[in-house]
Amino acid sequence: MTAPTILITGCSSGIGYHCAHALKKRSWRVFASCRSQVDCERLAAEGLESARLDYCDQASIAAAVDGVLKATDGRLDALFNNGAYANPGASEDLATEHLRRLIETNFIGWYDLTRRVVPVMRSQGSGRIVNCSSILGFLGVRFAGAYVASKFAVEGWTDTLRLELKGTGIHVSLIEPGPIESRMLDNARDRFMRTIDVKRSPFRHEYAREYSRISSGSRSSRFKLGPDAVLAKLVHALENPRPRARYRVTVPTHVGAWLKRLLPTAALDRVLLRQR
Repeated sequence: MTAPTILITGCSSGIGYHCAHALKKRSWRVFASCRSQVDCERLAAEGLESARLDYCDQASIAAAVDGVLKATDGRLDALFNNGAYANPGASEDLATEHLRRLIETNFIGWYDLTRRVVPVMRSQGSGRIVNCSSILGFLGVRFAGAYVASKFAVEGWTDTLRLELKGTGIHVSLIEPGPIESRMLDNARDRFMRTIDVKRSPFRHEYAREYSRISSGSRSSRFKLGPDAVLAKLVHALENPRPRARYRVTVPTHVGAWLKRLLPTAALDRVLLRQR
């Protein structure tokens, strides 16, 4: 039988990197995309088929899809939207230009890529679309407004897409990780230092405390899991005849979903404020 094909974004490190290699071992034909050509070449040297795909560059999205379809004779069995980043900072401190770029990367690019893939899957009569959201796709926390906004958008859009594609043979799922071992936190800290004027911020003292917790690794470390935890949910979403609409990963995500369902808003706000 021909190996099933999947396009995965954000494969330079972390969840995408791990899942790309693991799915190849499970006999998937994996197209692992990265924003940087250098990273694509590194993945190719490791034995993966790789394509450059920058969610902020429509031409690169189109070229990546065209390249994958050419290599597979026009077939694509699955898409895993995973590439994203965080830019921490209070809403009044983060300039609109930085929000705009983040939304372009974390949501609009996903929308563009998915629209190009859906007609292929529709013509096949089958396909799997898996979007990697976050616990912050259903819970808001301070100093993460841009990332929260992007993930809330992903969640609402994915729910809509699932309804629109009902009966087509295309299954749509969300994965909602909590803290996962990756470089995302380090990258987010670097962006924070580049984009936020801490000295002029009304939150400068709280930023200092938060930065200290992140740097020490104490924040959420006891609940942090490796990317294998996400891989297990991704495999189910891709290979099970009845994939779920949502897959929650890590204790904080399960607890957060439970609290949001049970607590009134004011009580939930008090819980979330204590987590900072």
